[in-house]
Amino acid sequence: MMIPAVEFMEAAAPGLRQRSRYLNPPTPYHEPVLLQQTLTLLAPAPGKLFVDGTLGGGGHTEAFLKAGARVIGLDQDPQALAFAGERLKSYGEQFTPVRANFEEVGSVLDRMGIEGIDGALLDIGVSSWQLDTPERGFSFQQNGPLDMRMNPDAPLSAAEIVNTAPEGELARIFRDYGEENAARRIAHRIVRDREERPLETTFDLVRSVEKVNPRRGRVHPATKVFQALRIAVNRELDVLQSALTGFSARLNPGGRLGVITFHSLEDRIVKNFFKARSIEWLDRPEWPEPRRNPDFEFQLLTPKPAIASEEEQNRNPRSRSAKLRVVAKHYVS
Repeated sequence: MMIPAVEFMEAAAPGLRQRSRYLNPPTPYHEPVLLQQTLTLLAPAPGKLFVDGTLGGGGHTEAFLKAGARVIGLDQDPQALAFAGERLKSYGEQFTPVRANFEEVGSVLDRMGIEGIDGALLDIGVSSWQLDTPERGFSFQQNGPLDMRMNPDAPLSAAEIVNTAPEGELARIFRDYGEENAARRIAHRIVRDREERPLETTFDLVRSVEKVNPRRGRVHPATKVFQALRIAVNRELDVLQSALTGFSARLNPGGRLGVITFHSLEDRIVKNFFKARSIEWLDRPEWPEPRRNPDFEFQLLTPKPAIASEEEQNRNPRSRSAKLRVVAKHYVS
């Protein structure tokens, strides 16, 4: 039997069950993207155990629960966990919220005495509610502390990176994680500005960026810089790579893993990981004959990623860049 949701939530994160302003956030969590495609491809059903590695507001998890699956919902953000835990408490022991980063899925399942799962979903990226909460510091459109930590207890904030990292390191972050063409010039500007006074707020950073890239057109010039810092603060690409390995190891035969991404860096990692483990035979010119791939474990269910319909894109702009890739674990022959 699964650990009751409230008991395990308290054990994993003491105090989360206390009522707080986070149970009633100022704006609703975002609508779950690609919901119908996710349900079709992951096929939740009674008797199946799922892990939602990015619980957020609980939209995908609620759909899994309605389909009859049991769900363990992971999130490192206590605000999200408290909100979703309150929202979904009527499902009782069918739903177990746990405060954890999704790369910790192995240790979470070990603590619960669970060896394998039948399905899992990772919806990568920042939630609309996090973006719309100025004190979280994710958005360049609202002024707030330059934070960007998905786990507010994490030691490193965006402000610390911006104010202490060497110029070359800032340029690398903006180039590698934001694909920002003006990375070196922006990094140089930030270093000059922080010599006069620390950059403490989101608008402080925006002003530095706009000195290099004045605003033109629809795309804000700070978009890529904020994306890059968020990825660096939360180690998002490293965590994603680790999580893919962790979730794959816990899938039961026939179990399915889906990942929703929102930009090319994440999608490339997922695409390559799934592809490398979905090819049964490897063949190279220097080999006398093909060899079986030692990493072969998946059937690729989405040769091309599932994307949002035009209707969903019009209804939910966040879905426009979303891509869903899904694999199924092979049965042992």
